Amino acid sequence: MLKKSLMAKTDSVSDSKQIFLGDCYRVSVLTSRLIRLEQSVKGKYTDLPSQTVWFRKFEPVDFEVTEKNGKIFVTTSDIHLTVIKKSLSPLSVRFIKDGKTVFCKKEKNLKGTRRTLDMTNGKVKLDDGLITENGVYVLDDSKSFLINGNGEFVARQNGGKDLYVFAYGKDYRRTICDFYKISGSTPLIPRYALGVWWSRYHRYTQKEYVDLMLRFKRENIPLTVATVDMDWHWTDLNKQFGTHYKSRIGSSYPITGGWTGYSWDTDLFPDYKKFLKTLKEENLHITLNLHPADGVRFFETQYKEMAKAMDIDPESKADIPFVCGSDKFWNAYFDVLHKPYEREGVDFWWIDWQQGKKCDVDGLDPLIPLNHYHFLDNGEDGRMPLILSRYSGMGSHRYPLGFSGDTNISWKTLDFQPYFTANAANAAYTWWSHDIGGHMGGIRDDELYLRWIEFATFSPVLRLHSTANDLLGKEPWKYRKDICESAKKYLRLRHSLIPYIYTMDYRTHKQGIALCEPMYYTYPDKKEAYSVPNQYMFGSELMVCPITSKNDKKTGFGSVKAWIPEGRWTDIFTGEVYIGSKTLELNREIESIPVLAKEGAIIPLSADKGNGVNNPKELKILVFSGNGSFSLYEDNGKTDYDLHNAVTNLSVKFDEGKALLTVSVSQPVGDTAVIPEKRNITFVFKDIEPEKAECDGYDLFTDESGNACLTVMDFTAQNSANIVIKNAYRRKSADKKEKIIEVFSRLQGNNILKTLKYLPFKKLNDKQEYSNRIKKSFLSHSVKSLLTEKLEEE
Repeated sequence: MLKKSLMAKTDSVSDSKQIFLGDCYRVSVLTSRLIRLEQSVKGKYTDLPSQTVWFRKFEPVDFEVTEKNGKIFVTTSDIHLTVIKKSLSPLSVRFIKDGKTVFCKKEKNLKGTRRTLDMTNGKVKLDDGLITENGVYVLDDSKSFLINGNGEFVARQNGGKDLYVFAYGKDYRRTICDFYKISGSTPLIPRYALGVWWSRYHRYTQKEYVDLMLRFKRENIPLTVATVDMDWHWTDLNKQFGTHYKSRIGSSYPITGGWTGYSWDTDLFPDYKKFLKTLKEENLHITLNLHPADGVRFFETQYKEMAKAMDIDPESKADIPFVCGSDKFWNAYFDVLHKPYEREGVDFWWIDWQQGKKCDVDGLDPLIPLNHYHFLDNGEDGRMPLILSRYSGMGSHRYPLGFSGDTNISWKTLDFQPYFTANAANAAYTWWSHDIGGHMGGIRDDELYLRWIEFATFSPVLRLHSTANDLLGKEPWKYRKDICESAKKYLRLRHSLIPYIYTMDYRTHKQGIALCEPMYYTYPDKKEAYSVPNQYMFGSELMVCPITSKNDKKTGFGSVKAWIPEGRWTDIFTGEVYIGSKTLELNREIESIPVLAKEGAIIPLSADKGNGVNNPKELKILVFSGNGSFSLYEDNGKTDYDLHNAVTNLSVKFDEGKALLTVSVSQPVGDTAVIPEKRNITFVFKDIEPEKAECDGYDLFTDESGNACLTVMDFTAQNSANIVIKNAYRRKSADKKEKIIEVFSRLQGNNILKTLKYLPFKKLNDKQEYSNRIKKSFLSHSVKSLLTEKLEEE
């Protein structure tokens, strides 16, 4: 019998009012747009949860099932589904509201994600996702394993088909939300996982690793997660224990049978308990790498206890195999091998399974139970559970985080990752973690390193990582000075973003909206939204357009094709404003990428010093003029967060005609014990001219970037605030002529030739005249792109 912590809570038996039973099929109407179809020649159907679907009991909806001419017709208030009876194949869906009929084909699938990016260099094929352009998707769950009442994975016995028809049209978010209803929600990610991770495949000694963490601290780079790759345990077993394993080819140091291990290498870590304690004292959370495929062998510290648990004579020194079909093994695997280390400071485990999809249970992919049981067990003591592991198919969202594997260090790899990351939302998989900077091979390019970090700052997880090569470390100080300084700024920015990202984390958990979401989720009816695969929404307030190619040598700028949706969008770094809807190339120097805040955006940041992840005492709020609101979510960081959380509602209203901007902060609601007793809140008005702005009751000041700011001191759970900025005039963009001069001034090359190219623009004043001249000129594409963007800036 599996121990209690390994038993998931499910509710997989549908209400009888949801079901229609035919002669060789069963229809379960889960929602008015989600239909389950089962076929069984034996007349037996599945009510157990599967590895994908855990919940099937919902409020009954009105429906009708009829048969005619070898077809089954299922009708609800929203859809009319036609199914070929003999093969139980969904044929078509007619949407009742607009009368549109679509056929259940896959060619318009917008794709989802895949198991791993291991050994890849750029674009690769993705598995199908739940989202299609025609609005219908058929999820085939027929071959997935089931989970019995004892929490064990068991094969299906009845055969036949088990299909789920999703028919939501272009309501993509509802498609994903209803998938979460049947499969379980994405868990809440601990705050510390949203900061900056250090990871490297390297044989650190105890002293080297601690010294490195202290170096990051001296450099004011706030790390929150310390990862120790496989060399925390013994790896050269032949040398240490007299075994006779083959050596790993291509490794820079001996690995003989040592992929799997559970005993600390005391040559490298003479006092591992002190090591863990020291990292904890530095406010770091710890994960260790696992390769469990080789089981437990005679030399392990835990071998004797593990052998007894498995009824093996310890004196025999017989290998204890890794098995998926034994409750006894799973219980001992966690209680003997992992729990003691967790009590000593290990927060979670990096499950680096690379040994394929076969195990002792025929047909069961071992990655599925590994992810399932590891995640459940990690939350046993009340901590928010977490793992780092590869994707194992639909339903994997229940076991964050995803480890995308060992990729090539190249521009091609970087260029694929924004799309890959956001597009995984189509498979309801929202928490990918990449080897930022690339893992192996490839090229040394400092510009590539910084562009990767810029993207990672606005991605689900920022985990620096590289392979066992002395020359490939991702420490910022190993890159040229300007790149190093910019990288450090982004790593600090990422840490400050935790309050914003954690609120979006909670939104994902409760509402099913991904942190990184393709543009067509927000704008499903705009064809342009499908044309920018690398562009995505980063939470509710920001739109990100990563630059994933080298800067142009002539202009010194990198560029990215972007679609600006309707409304006013402001770059949080440059302050440039764009009015949509339009498609254009955005150009940025090496130190920034286009990150655009919507009109009325409110972005909470932590201004606390150090690497802490507690709810901040010093809160900084970026405010963009317009009308908007934001609900800042904070909790106690434990599994009972539903009982111990607080929400602070913020809003901004802007009357451009009266030049009045009003910001309101409500009194926090909920368990206010989770937030600091007193906190200072600094508001930064990102697009307001600071010179004329006035505010009664608060002292306005200008920060180092020239933004108007004010601070509400000693804000408590009993307080609220209403701030009115008078003379709140939006910043004006520089004169078009000055922008044109700036572009030409900065072009590299012969000054005489450059001047000749500029002269046709010198006497122009009208925007249309500039635009026509740019189109007719013989300037390079990169220069035309930069000039065109300058004209489009407001």
